[in-house]
Amino acid sequence: MRTLALLSFVVSLAVLGVRGGHAQKSIREYLWPNGAPDARGDSTGDKPTLTFFFPEKPNGAAIVICPGGAYRGLAAHEGDTIAQWCNTFGVTGIVLRYRHAQSGAGYKHPTPLLDAQHSLSLIRSRARELGIDSNKIGILGFSAGGHLAASLGTHYKRKDRSALDPLKSISCRPDFMVLIYPVITMDSTFTHRGSRESLLGLKPDQALVDLMSNEKQVTPDTPPAFIVHTTDDEAVPVENAVAMYSALRKANVPVEMHIFQHGAHGFGLGVNKGAVAVWPELCKTWMNNLGLIPR
Repeated sequence: MRTLALLSFVVSLAVLGVRGGHAQKSIREYLWPNGAPDARGDSTGDKPTLTFFFPEKPNGAAIVICPGGAYRGLAAHEGDTIAQWCNTFGVTGIVLRYRHAQSGAGYKHPTPLLDAQHSLSLIRSRARELGIDSNKIGILGFSAGGHLAASLGTHYKRKDRSALDPLKSISCRPDFMVLIYPVITMDSTFTHRGSRESLLGLKPDQALVDLMSNEKQVTPDTPPAFIVHTTDDEAVPVENAVAMYSALRKANVPVEMHIFQHGAHGFGLGVNKGAVAVWPELCKTWMNNLGLIPR
């Protein structure tokens, strides 16, 4: 705990530097400064990180960003660039570089989810010093990162937490979810096979497949969601988004979904990708309507 306190103090000083002289725009730190549960080595890939991007005029909202990569990599264009976009409208962007099948010694379920759960609890525990409203912390994920984001939104209760997480008493429930061309299901009917194999293995038990099929885990307490997908996505079928939308709607959870005809997979912010390029503005409007950011 002393290490955590010291780390918090260092970040607090950095935040002051950013807001004052704008000398430093981002701060990166280890997610588990005292060593991660389930760590199998001591390489960079065994040490997940959080990178904080602070806006010049923060409005209190924050978004944890989970890059995609089929649970065997992290797509570069779905990380820092997205956090910088968040900064343009006053939101603190926080990139989670979580452990996956090809990081360090290799990780499968539940390690990525453990990293995501801990990240939300950590940020919420330090919300005041980071200039964040503890009730306005969301999660945004692309592709397999969208599955991780949706997993956090449906697997946030304490009984699902690792006993080794020192912050397990602090809620890791995101206040909202932004799911961009997300993998949702692990059911072989329309899952992304690469993500399923990386996360669950080649022949997972059906009970595990059902557990990590997030459309089956939605409850009325699942956070509100904003979903974007494209019809011509040949990597992650649009049925993933449709299934999540239907489950949220059935549970009376606020949800907005936009399905574009074109855009394929991996369009990120959608720059120069046609109509899908409007999704960031649509997302900002949705956040405004929920009262997460000011007009």
